[in-house]
Amino acid sequence: MDKRSLAQLAGRFRDTEARAEILRQELAVAIRQADVDGVAQKDICEATGYTRQQVRRIVKAAPERDSAPATPTGHNGGTS
Repeated sequence: MDKRSLAQLAGRFRDTEARAEILRQELAVAIRQADVDGVAQKDICEATGYTRQQVRRIVKAAPERDSAPATPTGHNGGTS
């Protein structure tokens, strides 16, 4: 593999990391909304593959994000 090919692959990797972060944040917003909507934690876990502890941590983080301004990627987290 030459330097140019390696640089292109590294660039694609960085782009994918950025997209994955955006999707992770969007999923967190969706999890918080599901919690607000009364979806059972068990069902959230089954749908996402997250553990109950991970879901609780995401839901609990919502108040910290409520004070932040809304962004195009949905960082503010909604209400809960």
